[in-house]
Amino acid sequence: MARLAKVIDLPLIANINKSDGKISSQLTRAIRQAVQNGDLKADDPLPSSRVLAQTLKVARGTVIDAYDQLIAEGVICSHPRRGTYISSTLNVTVKSHKVAITPTLTLTKSAHAYANVLQEFTPLPHAPFAISIPIARTQPQDAWRKFGNRFRARGVGIPTGYDDPQGVLALRIAIADYVRRSRSVHCEPEQIVITNGIQQALYICSQILFEAHDHVWVEDPAYRGTTSILEHCVHQIEITRIPVDEEGIQIDYAKTLTKQARAVFVTPSHQYPLGMSMSLARRNALLNWAKQHKAWIIEDDYDSELRYIGQPFPALQGLAPDQVIYLGTFSKVLFPSLRIGYAILPQSLVAPFCGLKVIIDRHSPTADQHVLAAFIQEGFLERHIRRIRHVYAEVRQFLIKIIEQHIPKHLAWLQTGDQGMHIVLWLAEGLCDQDIAMSALHAGISVKAISPTYSKERKQSGLIIGLGDFEPELMEQAIKKLAQIILSSNL
Repeated sequence: MARLAKVIDLPLIANINKSDGKISSQLTRAIRQAVQNGDLKADDPLPSSRVLAQTLKVARGTVIDAYDQLIAEGVICSHPRRGTYISSTLNVTVKSHKVAITPTLTLTKSAHAYANVLQEFTPLPHAPFAISIPIARTQPQDAWRKFGNRFRARGVGIPTGYDDPQGVLALRIAIADYVRRSRSVHCEPEQIVITNGIQQALYICSQILFEAHDHVWVEDPAYRGTTSILEHCVHQIEITRIPVDEEGIQIDYAKTLTKQARAVFVTPSHQYPLGMSMSLARRNALLNWAKQHKAWIIEDDYDSELRYIGQPFPALQGLAPDQVIYLGTFSKVLFPSLRIGYAILPQSLVAPFCGLKVIIDRHSPTADQHVLAAFIQEGFLERHIRRIRHVYAEVRQFLIKIIEQHIPKHLAWLQTGDQGMHIVLWLAEGLCDQDIAMSALHAGISVKAISPTYSKERKQSGLIIGLGDFEPELMEQAIKKLAQIILSSNL
């Protein structure tokens, strides 16, 4: 059994009234009642008689008398050199505490909506083919541990006071240098804000960029993290979903839907979830439109590092630094639990962005920022990305092979793309992706339905299948099960 820290404070002693006398009896009753109520349980430690006497400001003998009585009753036990504990052999039926629900306390529409969001974003189990499950053989455990030991225990990452809401300067310098070389992004460290993942950056953008009745363009389909924020967290804005094709967002078609827009959210390097890159012609058209209408472009550089054929496309930000807000994250290429993302902003947006971040969480945790800064500066990140690009390419090829081998093409076919951590399996007309995804989950398979990423008018049926940390035999077994589920759904 793990050793427990001794309890010094007992809330139950607040009910002891010294003016009533018989303090020993009051203390006995209070501890007995706390056990009966379930506030104290078997093996819970109690303060020593000396500490409790000092807290109550009574003679130590008074506490000893109470403890002796409870020991005699079998409620507590005393162990030499270990202390006093609630008896481990105690068998008490704990009184149930039913909380009365006042009928008039109803939830708002927003509360119900956020509860549904929680259900939608519940992480899938660690099973084939959950998205963003890092492949173990690619993880930089030794290097990360080395930097962690250097900075957390005795370096600049040790616990301290409040820090800069923009984030650790060393990390911002490292990111500025990294995105310049790898993504052709033009920025200074003063333009970078460290966030708790890309989701926080998307939320802050939604709050500082829009006013009531503004129009916003969003790709169709699109990342649900973006559309959920715009639907639930920004009031009285007009959201226009713009379809994508093999070249990306259809700018000319967007102009026929609405002439004005305050901003557009895009994933130009790797469209989520379909996987294509935005063509140069579409990029130029988007930038020209933004310049003409003085609109913001929010660029989510999703999965840009994991391109398997050729070199990654440069970011939009490098072509229009004053109008593009560039959002990136290290969760995908390192590990999702890291929760470090960043926003690269035009200088005029840095202060409002940081102002809202201060309200939300003051600043992101700093220890891992120092670790990540050193990890980037000493060249480990780029070596890590080269390694995972090779490993994920192998997994991708194997997954394509077994899907084509086991799943009939008249029921499902692949849109593989040439980058990223997932592939899309389209389903034949009449097959419901959400029903199939739920059946797959019951069978121990984690896939996502693609239809929620679409607008209601353009909804299509398909499955998002992640490339993750799973043995080849396990993946093949899962694909065979998935094939049976799809076949059964077609009956």
